Amino acid sequence: MMAGALRLPWMLVRMGILVVRGLITLRRFSLRTPAQQQDAIQEWSRRLLHLCRAQLEVLGEPHKAPCLLAVNHVSWLDIVALNAAHPTRFVAKADINRWILLGTLARGAGTLFIERERPRDAMRVMHVMAQALRNGQLISVFPEGTTSDGREILPMHANLFQAAISSKAAVQPVLLRYLDARTGRYSRAPAYVGDETLLGTLWRMACAGPLRVKIQYLPIISGDDRRALATAARAALQAELWPRSKAEADATGPKPTPLQSSASSL
Repeated sequence: MMAGALRLPWMLVRMGILVVRGLITLRRFSLRTPAQQQDAIQEWSRRLLHLCRAQLEVLGEPHKAPCLLAVNHVSWLDIVALNAAHPTRFVAKADINRWILLGTLARGAGTLFIERERPRDAMRVMHVMAQALRNGQLISVFPEGTTSDGREILPMHANLFQAAISSKAAVQPVLLRYLDARTGRYSRAPAYVGDETLLGTLWRMACAGPLRVKIQYLPIISGDDRRALATAARAALQAELWPRSKAEADATGPKPTPLQSSASSL
């Protein structure tokens, strides 16, 4: 607890400096090529992960564009971790757009914001996504529609999968997990659930040990029914999250998956 109290102010100061640098970079972002923009986003994201005392571990790689990446949602740190692995365009809830400074950075990186409570807005975003996929882009979405603590995969909203069907793009489930870097076991520190705050999450991360963010790109799925795609994506993620038999899980309860030594660390 004492270590966290000493560590958190230093983390906040360094993160503030990094955010300001990001805002300065955005002023000339349009002058860069798309490849240079991706490099800048990836470098900035890796720096922020480092400030959060988080290491990155990646298994597999994104399918070639066009492709819709369906990712489980745990924390505000998810977009940072995914951009550190491989920058893509994101669809995120409109609340992030209203965050001071961070909302500006998200807009500058090309994030699409969706008002989930407004059906018309969801339709608008779906059309923009479909066109982006037709243009050969990678789009990342969080189909659960909200965050979990990372121990389960929530039911997925099927609407976002319509963009992949309309554009005839592949769908790739992507599993994201936060682990204790020393033990390889599940860590709740970065979870951003319910009424939790950004500062509260940072406090837990400051008090906890170093983290390892594990991102796993799974085999693609396809189909012409959005509900079937949502069900298949959830099943694929759940199978990798707890790769054990149901009987064993019922007997012993959830148990975090250990790190795989064959993964490449960035």
